[in-house]
Amino acid sequence: MEDAQGFSHFLAQADLVARSILVLMAVASLASWYLIVTKSMSGAQARRRSEKFLTFFWNAPSIEVVGRELDGKIPDNAFAHLAQQGIVAAQHHERHGAHRLNEAGAPTEFLTRALRRTIDEETSEMESGLTVLASIGATAPFVGLLGTVWGIYHALLAISRSGSGTLDKVAGPVGEALIMTAIGLAVAIPAVLGYNFIVRSNRITLARLDGFAHDLFTFLVTGAKVGSSEPPAAPKRPAPARSA
Repeated sequence: MEDAQGFSHFLAQADLVARSILVLMAVASLASWYLIVTKSMSGAQARRRSEKFLTFFWNAPSIEVVGRELDGKIPDNAFAHLAQQGIVAAQHHERHGAHRLNEAGAPTEFLTRALRRTIDEETSEMESGLTVLASIGATAPFVGLLGTVWGIYHALLAISRSGSGTLDKVAGPVGEALIMTAIGLAVAIPAVLGYNFIVRSNRITLARLDGFAHDLFTFLVTGAKVGSSEPPAAPKRPAPARSA
């Protein structure tokens, strides 16, 4: 009685190359799911913290109140980090001026560099791990295809040695070899979908962060109150004196 064909039979007949590819696919799958879950959870938590900070920021009476609240604290979201670095940069340049090369230029230029540097740091933090996720999504189907080609090659060698080329002798080994392609697709599809979801979420957050940086720059340069959105009222002109 012939052995049943299937995944267990494929594992039993797999050589070192095929087993190595299976292990590689398992590691890639675990890494991609780990990145998808952790990045999604950290992103959701960061958005909640950002909304909480922005509510405090826009309801604060002045930049000084925001600075006192952030003084000595480690920011737990990108918007708080940006506000803290901007306030520190503005205060530093106001107190000490430009004594080093990285402090050269007008106060507005120094503040712009500080805000841009902070945004770059947050961008790098949000994009960490995405290269691995994109690489898994792009290469996993080809690695699975490599396993399929390798399996078909050995199946055909075994068939040629047996001297029997009937359909039942060919279809079974070739069908087992195609399992590697299916595994590659099963690893790649979640990685690609997770990558696109995280990149879109990061793009929205960075766009909001960039807009917040412009508002923060305006408040720090003009010294306007955070909560004030109306322009100051024009001074009243004295009424003309009446002639006797």
